[in-house]
Amino acid sequence: MDNQDQYLRELKQFFWENSLSPDLYQLERLAHFASLVEEKNKDVNLISRKDISKIIENHVFLSAYMSEYLPNDLMRFLDIGTGGGFPGIPLAITRPLLRGVLADSTSKKVEAVSEFVDKLKLSNVTVENGRVESDEFKEKYANSFDLIVSRATVPLIILFRYAIPLVKEKAYIAAIKGGNLENEFKTAETKYKSYIKKSTIFELAYKPSNIRNEKGKKLILVELTK
Repeated sequence: MDNQDQYLRELKQFFWENSLSPDLYQLERLAHFASLVEEKNKDVNLISRKDISKIIENHVFLSAYMSEYLPNDLMRFLDIGTGGGFPGIPLAITRPLLRGVLADSTSKKVEAVSEFVDKLKLSNVTVENGRVESDEFKEKYANSFDLIVSRATVPLIILFRYAIPLVKEKAYIAAIKGGNLENEFKTAETKYKSYIKKSTIFELAYKPSNIRNEKGKKLILVELTK
């Protein structure tokens, strides 16, 4: 059964209750994306099957919501370990002027995400099957991005290592993660302190179901200089 109408209603509630107002076309695209992920997830493990009923709140809305915390003048992003297209596809939908590369090393996931991009007619993103730490990827995309995004793919110290060769002189890392990030960030800061200009950890609280951030989701935003 196609749940796209239900997904659209859920998205409207989350965005409007949090005083956010993407246009209807963007909301419809996000709902369509959720429907595509739900259907593909029957064959390819893109998100936890027990999480399907919460796909809007835990995946689509949360990925789109992160764009509210990002600078407005960004040009090009890299989604490391995009999996089922999170957070890259919702980010590309809500920030249509932002161009991006969605990268993952698992072929089945890359095939699924490529299919989503095609069906959603997303002209501002491309999909790459490969490891971002490989010499081939670094050679192709050296100094290319002013934003690196990721959803809990790897520890922050590894994310920094992946990001440094690929970012411009001034750039940002934005990672959605759960739990206590203090020790994880300190470990990364010890090694990469010379690159860190500023860092902020945002509590991703939102109405109506996570007003005090009981779910413990955080966005770490780091400004880098090379």
